[in-house]
Amino acid sequence: MKRVLLIGGSSEIGLAIVRRLAAGEPVRPVLLGRDPEALERALAGLEAAGCSDGRVAVIDARDAGAHQSAVADAFAEAGGFEIVVLAVGLLGAQAAFDADPALAREVLETNFVGAGSLLLESLRALRAQGSGTLIVLSSVAAQRPRKANAIYGAAKAGLDALANGLADAVHDDCVRVLIVRPGFVRTKMTAGLPVAPLATTPDAVAEATVKGLERGSGTVWAPAIMRPVFALLELLPRALWRRLPL
Repeated sequence: MKRVLLIGGSSEIGLAIVRRLAAGEPVRPVLLGRDPEALERALAGLEAAGCSDGRVAVIDARDAGAHQSAVADAFAEAGGFEIVVLAVGLLGAQAAFDADPALAREVLETNFVGAGSLLLESLRALRAQGSGTLIVLSSVAAQRPRKANAIYGAAKAGLDALANGLADAVHDDCVRVLIVRPGFVRTKMTAGLPVAPLATTPDAVAEATVKGLERGSGTVWAPAIMRPVFALLELLPRALWRRLPL
């Protein structure tokens, strides 16, 4: 039975990844998150999808002082994990300069500082056991943050860069890092926002992620067309980039 730790245990994309993994072989899930009721509902959904012997534990991404013990306890109780999925994220503060300052700080603290701390603790635990894969949910927004979501994009860019650097650092320790960069995903978190071109779903992201695992990829774009699209966007002169309705 494959043991999977989902950090950000109520994430729709993270849960879709766990369900997709369970479609191939039995999975024992452990969910970490800050809302106990949401975690219990998420676990019930995974059990209905075929997972078994799962459990939940409460952790707040912004409480960095508790991360080391929370991750260590999860590894100890489960006897280690073959896969850790880091799916911590908060979308708010879309209005950049006009965003509420407290919300802007929360986005930065959650998506970069908190997620980065949990990334570090997860990799330490995987290195200690000598194997395993860390899946990091990044975003296409990390490639070139847009004026419409500069705060979210900057936080994801920091996390993406950290994951890339640490992927090289742990390569010789038999630990693998897979960075997943979805585009606009139709979830509860994006409900009410204008749907971007090439929008996708949690299940589609999960399918691309598992295929990336099987191929031995280091990075997955979902949908795949986002890779050449953003390669072109990164080449645009800044004066033109500023004028795009992005």
